[in-house]
Amino acid sequence: MKTETDRLVIRSIQEIDIESLARLWTDPEVTYYMGGPRNYEEVIKDLKEDIQAKRDFDLWPVIEKETDQVIGHCGIIDKEVDSKKEYEIVYVIAKSAWGKGYATEAANAMKDYAFKQLDLKRIIALIRPANTKSERVALKIGLRYEKDTIRPNAWTMKVYALNFKG
Repeated sequence: MKTETDRLVIRSIQEIDIESLARLWTDPEVTYYMGGPRNYEEVIKDLKEDIQAKRDFDLWPVIEKETDQVIGHCGIIDKEVDSKKEYEIVYVIAKSAWGKGYATEAANAMKDYAFKQLDLKRIIALIRPANTKSERVALKIGLRYEKDTIRPNAWTMKVYALNFKG
């Protein structure tokens, strides 16, 4: 998997990405609305498995072209929401890269990838009600609020959705 925007490269995970991605997923501020920081060793193990997996629905490193540094993790993952299979767009950006529009740029690239490469007809974003920054990203790339849902962890999440009009 590889796609580019003006400022970003989003591509399949490589060994050199693991440390940066593990730091991302263990950062309490970055993961605040996503259940909090993950266990470092577990993240490393999962990322090493991702290198071997090569799945259509996954998260991929976001690399800033100017610095060649991993500044995020984004992608499309399949999950069940209210007894229905859905495809969620996910975007996680390192705190050092906040405020530069990278989440919107990466999310927009993933939206195009979902509809043009994966031939999906619908994508969603599950967003905690207090996560107004993530809501703004979803709205900027064309998703619209659809409903609230209760997730298995008992959290209420807002469902933002976009249907492909091809």
